Amino acid sequence: MARDALVAELERIVGRENVRSKPVDLAVYGYDAGLATGRPRAVVFVQTTEQVAQVVKTLYKKGVPYLARGAGTNLSGGTVPPDGGVVIETARMNRILEIDLENQQALVEPGVFNLTLQNALAPHGYYYAPDPASQKVSTMGGNVGENSGGPHCLKYGVTSNHVLGLEVVLPSGEVVWLGGRAPDTPGPDLVGLFVGAEGTLGIATKILVRIMRAPERVVTMLAIFESLESAGQTVSDIIAEGIIPATLEIMDNLVIRAVEESVHAGYPTDADAVLIIELDGLADGMDEQADRIMELCEKNGVVSARKAKDATERAELWAGRKGAFGAVARLRPSYLVCDGTVPRTQLPAALAAVREVGRKYDLMIGNVFHAGDGNLHPLILFDARDPDEMARVHKAGSEILKICAELGGTISGEHGIGTEKLKEMAFVFRRADIEFMRAIKAALDPKNLCNPGKVLPEELDAALAA
Repeated sequence: MARDALVAELERIVGRENVRSKPVDLAVYGYDAGLATGRPRAVVFVQTTEQVAQVVKTLYKKGVPYLARGAGTNLSGGTVPPDGGVVIETARMNRILEIDLENQQALVEPGVFNLTLQNALAPHGYYYAPDPASQKVSTMGGNVGENSGGPHCLKYGVTSNHVLGLEVVLPSGEVVWLGGRAPDTPGPDLVGLFVGAEGTLGIATKILVRIMRAPERVVTMLAIFESLESAGQTVSDIIAEGIIPATLEIMDNLVIRAVEESVHAGYPTDADAVLIIELDGLADGMDEQADRIMELCEKNGVVSARKAKDATERAELWAGRKGAFGAVARLRPSYLVCDGTVPRTQLPAALAAVREVGRKYDLMIGNVFHAGDGNLHPLILFDARDPDEMARVHKAGSEILKICAELGGTISGEHGIGTEKLKEMAFVFRRADIEFMRAIKAALDPKNLCNPGKVLPEELDAALAA
């Protein structure tokens, strides 16, 4: 179908003002927060489930690939459009449809920012547990696609632990509900199948989530270490003690210095590592837990440790952690975020190996990560104008993920596979595993039009041989 005719048909569905096809408009939607780029054929702004379904049916009939996109904050190329494909932009589907305090549920559209939901719940004394560091700008639809976590995932789990139901437009254009308001929905866990599929199995248009009462008390601590490995060992010791904090977050010296220059969070710039520890829950017994954590920090050579005195100081400590990715832009023009996970007991070994990779490829690597669940986020800093450095960055990123896999971990904790980790899928899956996943994709999307080229390597033999 000619390009103009396709655009005209899309305009009839959503209105002319809601379709973009000029080169300058398309360029804006050709990339996300990863390194990959693409060139879409058109961008369609949708506002209702019915519009999404009509657009998908049209593209299905014409054999045109497409993907859903919210804020475009994906870090692995998952929201980069296929060349010649259509971007279905869900940013205007941004309503909180229902807050049901009695049943502890909320119903939202995919374009709602994570923090918008949090702010709407706070006056009622409730919150939504998954809290990615990008929550100011990342959408609930994207959180579902990537199965996002965040600092509080240690205690409360990731997105899949809090999604109860989904309204989904399948690749055929059919609208279905997965899961629902009642617990323990019979049949296969189709919600679990969809969450984390990176938008390759359909488009979520409504999201039913579990909400929780705000904790009675919160204690936030900052511990300063001379050694990154000592901070990592402290994390393992805290968990081994039977204490499950809400969060355990680590930043190394490179990131600390960048954060201090950016947001002035009060981190000591001469520390090799800082560990943010947060306890929440019932007030009874919390001081005793905090004291025991301080003892474990001292056992591992902590330089100093302090508690946030009030909500303002607590917010300042968290501003540094949540602004870390943006802050490192002060150091180099670009960075690649690796996202691997290792068992907590392997954190010291993993951190030492990451440092060795930096030396091997002559690259600056900063570390900021969800230490409580072993989710590493090494930030490889570089200048994209240097082809040789770019090549070394890709080799270093792949090597770090291989290290995570060899230590008993995996190649993604929350940022997904997208396009950037396709060949690394072979580090953790066998041929039969990948073929099984491919069969699921083919059953739901036989024409391979829904966010094609993501998650599953097209060149299976090359990936397995790499």
